[in-house]
Amino acid sequence: MAKKLSIVFFICFGLLLAAGSDAWAKKETKTSENEDTYELLNLFGEVMERAKASYVEEVEDKKLIESAINGMLVSLDPHSSYLDEKSFKYMNEQTKGKFGGLGIEVTMEQGVVKVVSPIDDTPASRAGLKPGDYITNIDGENVVGMSLNDAVDKMRGKPGSKVKLTIRRVNEKPFDVTLKREEIKIQSVKSDLKADDVAYIRVTSFSEDVDKNIEKALKKLQKKADGKLAGVVLDVRNNPGGLLEQAVAVSDLFLNQGEIVSTRSRNAEDTIRYSAQDGDIINGLPIVVLINDGSASASEIVAGALQDHKRAVLLGEKSFGKGSVQTVIPLGKYGAMRLTTARYYTPSGRSIQAKGIEPDVEVHPAKVEEIESAYNFSEAEYGNALKNEKADSEAKDKKEKAQNDDWRADYQLSRAVDLVKALAIYKPAE
Repeated sequence: MAKKLSIVFFICFGLLLAAGSDAWAKKETKTSENEDTYELLNLFGEVMERAKASYVEEVEDKKLIESAINGMLVSLDPHSSYLDEKSFKYMNEQTKGKFGGLGIEVTMEQGVVKVVSPIDDTPASRAGLKPGDYITNIDGENVVGMSLNDAVDKMRGKPGSKVKLTIRRVNEKPFDVTLKREEIKIQSVKSDLKADDVAYIRVTSFSEDVDKNIEKALKKLQKKADGKLAGVVLDVRNNPGGLLEQAVAVSDLFLNQGEIVSTRSRNAEDTIRYSAQDGDIINGLPIVVLINDGSASASEIVAGALQDHKRAVLLGEKSFGKGSVQTVIPLGKYGAMRLTTARYYTPSGRSIQAKGIEPDVEVHPAKVEEIESAYNFSEAEYGNALKNEKADSEAKDKKEKAQNDDWRADYQLSRAVDLVKALAIYKPAE
């Protein structure tokens, strides 16, 4: 019995020793990590002092420290960065729909500036810049080695002044384009009635009050169509995104219930889910959402939510694939830091990040020409054919229709309108 007790004692003692050594090892590792951090901070201080003392030109402490902070953040991912006071002010102006510059959303990729999307009716869109273009030089200066903030600062400037950009485009030789800077006033929502009964809503960015402006536009178009709308085309092509709350609010306009989007950080308990409130403002009418490779972030949230709930048909090309959440943390008089803190997930649990949203109907931009029939002969051309008593009014209607069909030059939009009309006609048997 005594022998058994002694064996048990030694086993317990051994376990205690093991537990103690494990705890000691963890404590030692943590202490070692802290010591490494202190050593690295000392290294940072030493590098800064040497740069300040020995660099070929005199350099300010502020520039060195801000550059170091920005370098730390941009090394994490393309969307984290340091915003100095000027950049922070510019970002706030942008979300309110008014700012100065070229009207272009950019990111950094492989050391050069990549165009996410040009914004409608801005110098960038009028110059023909496209999503996926690379900006390699600004006023002759190579962007390699610049931070994204530095590149953006060089593209901004006084309205009326000019800037020359060197563009690289897939399968084309590099070319220069000169743009005149403007005060950019974004009209975030544009609307029109297509083919007499299809509401066309174009959203250029998800800035403040976009949901309210869409609601107003739909009421106006509903009235214009004498209360007989066939459906809606929601166009978010080349829309670089904007405010998360607006993406949720716009999705909620067309949904009665269910999740719209969730944001998930590295801590599961910090997951946030956004859900729709009861009330579809168009009462189930067909929706076609137009997307392309310039549709990013908030645009992808809306497209993904409506697609997952089978509330809309997505038509166009695969979206950009920006599915990360940036939190802007103010730093008092020193501006702010923009830090990626979570990922977006669609209602079905799909991650948008680096994958984008696939359209239900893939349609690439194209030019369609009408073919004249070789045998173009009809009843009306017989000399003694009976006259149609409504011929004059129909001829007038045909002329007006031709004048209002300029939008058909946009092949993707034309297909979207036709699809809305088809969905409005088709009703499954009950």
